Amino acid sequence: MESGKAQADRPGDLFYDVLQASPIGIAMEDMEGRPLFVNPALCTMLGYSEEEMRSKHYLEFSPSEDAKRDRSLFEQLRKGLIDHYQIEKCFFRRDGSLVWGRLSISLLNGLPSPLVIAMVEDITEKKKVEETLRDSEQRFRLAAELGKMYSFEWDVTTDAVVRSPERVKSFGATEPLRFSHQQFVNTIHPDDRPRFIATIAGLTPDNPAAEVIYRVQVADGGLVWLKSSGRAFFDGDGKMIRVIGMAADVTDLKRAEEALSDMAGKLIEAHEEERTWIARELHDDIGQRLAMLAWNLGSLRAYTSLTEIQGGIGKAIQAISGLDSDMRAMAYRLHSPRLEYLGLAGAASAYCSERSEQHNLDIDFHSEDLPKDLSSEVSLCLFRVLQEAIQNAIKHSGSQRFEVSFSLTLSGMICLTVHDSGIGFDPVEALRGRGLGFVSMKERLHLVGGELSIQSQRGTGTTIHACAPLIPRTKAARAK
Repeated sequence: MESGKAQADRPGDLFYDVLQASPIGIAMEDMEGRPLFVNPALCTMLGYSEEEMRSKHYLEFSPSEDAKRDRSLFEQLRKGLIDHYQIEKCFFRRDGSLVWGRLSISLLNGLPSPLVIAMVEDITEKKKVEETLRDSEQRFRLAAELGKMYSFEWDVTTDAVVRSPERVKSFGATEPLRFSHQQFVNTIHPDDRPRFIATIAGLTPDNPAAEVIYRVQVADGGLVWLKSSGRAFFDGDGKMIRVIGMAADVTDLKRAEEALSDMAGKLIEAHEEERTWIARELHDDIGQRLAMLAWNLGSLRAYTSLTEIQGGIGKAIQAISGLDSDMRAMAYRLHSPRLEYLGLAGAASAYCSERSEQHNLDIDFHSEDLPKDLSSEVSLCLFRVLQEAIQNAIKHSGSQRFEVSFSLTLSGMICLTVHDSGIGFDPVEALRGRGLGFVSMKERLHLVGGELSIQSQRGTGTTIHACAPLIPRTKAARAK
């Protein structure tokens, strides 16, 4: 009987030529898994000579996990449980690098001694493409999840809509992925439904793409804003047959737009209130006092004695002095030049003293060594926050005693604290309310990279903390 090696050494000429010329790696092995014949394609793929290949066992060419899978199937082949199998696995090259191959094993039983033929197709490039596609898909899915986006497809002929799984991750486990288009339309807010239907109706072969923003009711009963961008496909008769696209949850964006719009309205109201206050002060107070001063001065012409004239002049000087003081106070409210000359601590101390004297209050002011070269942006920001905080406290707290302090933290932040023992309030309601005071404080601090915190409860007083960096955010960004 001829040995397997002899059989492999003298195959039919045509069969042998096919094996030699094949671009796919081919090996003929005995039932122990040792190569008896290896074609040039397999030698080239793995970087071994045919003699080196024949000196190895098939398990030596693969990492342990791949070798384990291969061995399990090969044992089933030896026991006659299967007569072929195919797996994708890694192979070691002679230089230690790895290549991916699709291994197809078949049992040849029609020979005096059974042999195994192994064919290996190099699929390294295919695997790289698959890995790239997987990475891209994972990045897309991550972006979709973070951006609360999902894809959809609408089969117009069956009215079936299918959404990608990101819909569930964004809106809840009870959100269906498959339903009818009409069911979806019914979830759209009644005010937005006509616009959505009109957008669909406007799709044509010449204008197949559209975008629409609308509100829908989700599984938990709430409303979310969606922005859908889609493209329609039509048959030869111009009939729409399919629409595919992406939908994104833009609820936060819409809320931000509403907040900005509300803020703009509040700013306009604040400007009008400021103008009204200035006009009222000029007309009802300053104007009337000037008119009275002019009348008093005019009446001096009727006086005959020097004593009367001197008394009238004295009263006029007193009135002018009062006007000057009140005009300065009005000017300080609009802009405090003390910040430029005295710095934040000096201007804040002077402001507290003036408010204390004007309203008969006790304002305890304390400042730890603030840097003298503090930026004008941070100084103005904290000074305006102080003004607003004191103004609000005087107006609403009902307290006659306040504590104001400035301190420098180890992390390089300047912190302003304003405390009163008044009636307190709900900070959440205050920030959501129509008033601009706390909102303006928060926005001022945000512009320089600072933060505002409010601690208050009804009946327990209020503490406002405002912290800002030594270098405002705008300057720090420019420095980078």
